[in-house]
Amino acid sequence: MALVEIKNIRMRGVAAGVPTKKVTTASYDALSAEECDLFIKTTGISERRVAPDHISTSDLCIPPARELLTQLNWTPEEVDVIIMVTQSPDHFIPCSAVIAQNRLGLRKDIPAFDINLGCSGYVYGLYVLSSLLTGGQLKKGLLLAGDKSTSSTAYTDKSTYPLFGDAGSATALEFSDGASSLFFQLSSDGSGKDVIMVEDGGSRNGLKEDTFEMKEIQPGIVRSKRHLKLDGIEIFNFALREVAPSLTALFSFAQHSIESTDFFVFHQANKLINESVRKKLKISALEKVPYSLENFGNTSSASIPLTLVTQISYPLNNSAVNLCLSGFGVGFSWAGCILKTDKISCPPLLEIV
Repeated sequence: MALVEIKNIRMRGVAAGVPTKKVTTASYDALSAEECDLFIKTTGISERRVAPDHISTSDLCIPPARELLTQLNWTPEEVDVIIMVTQSPDHFIPCSAVIAQNRLGLRKDIPAFDINLGCSGYVYGLYVLSSLLTGGQLKKGLLLAGDKSTSSTAYTDKSTYPLFGDAGSATALEFSDGASSLFFQLSSDGSGKDVIMVEDGGSRNGLKEDTFEMKEIQPGIVRSKRHLKLDGIEIFNFALREVAPSLTALFSFAQHSIESTDFFVFHQANKLINESVRKKLKISALEKVPYSLENFGNTSSASIPLTLVTQISYPLNNSAVNLCLSGFGVGFSWAGCILKTDKISCPPLLEIV
């Protein structure tokens, strides 16, 4: 695994936004009452936010970015780089970051690009952006992370449809000489590529005659090759195999202790996975592992910043906080970050119409 220290970078703020429409697990008629109870008990997901057709991923990220610029008193001209992490871009071409650059009124002489990662994407985005800023030539950067995951799930597939929600976020990083280091662990295993996948639509399998044909995979799972498929058991096994040992190695590399960490913010995949990781790390204080998935589901690349905003905004706004962030999933790809924040800007959650 890659273990990296990045110096002189300060997180200045994080903001998040969700659609207004709420969809409850109990209202999903593909699940029986018993199945619904078991699903909620296992995943922890009671409701999600679902974006209407006219709202794109960038629509979910732009309002948080604008709010963050306002809160920080940053002008658009001060932003030196913008990165967007998403697996549901507005268009296949061009990348969504250039759309955001234009809509936010940022300068033309700055880099703007996308990162195609999901569950691990927010931590990877922090790594890439902080790497660009650490030299001091670029001073201020924005990381947008969001997904409209519900656009790739089939209502008739009970293995995916009730899991995912839509959300967007914006995070501001700044070069700051002498700031506390950020420590990263970055790992990949492409042998797991088939575990979470949309089969058709890329250059490997283009749009074909049977791409949109709905097929029954097994009872209760009907989808096309343009819909997301996932193997929950394989994801669970991967997470238990890789996440805790990788974070243990990261803590050793950073010479930080689990005991001195205030919050562990995991990707909100499902509660069973996260609780298993918590126990493997021997984190006994339940309040140190916040959850947002009960009300928002699995929001892919936005899940970590959404959890920061909705669950621990008060300490983030008012004190110094030692954080461990951990994203893991599609790819397989997983990453961890240890960082210290100090009274960052963390405005209330935005609802996007």
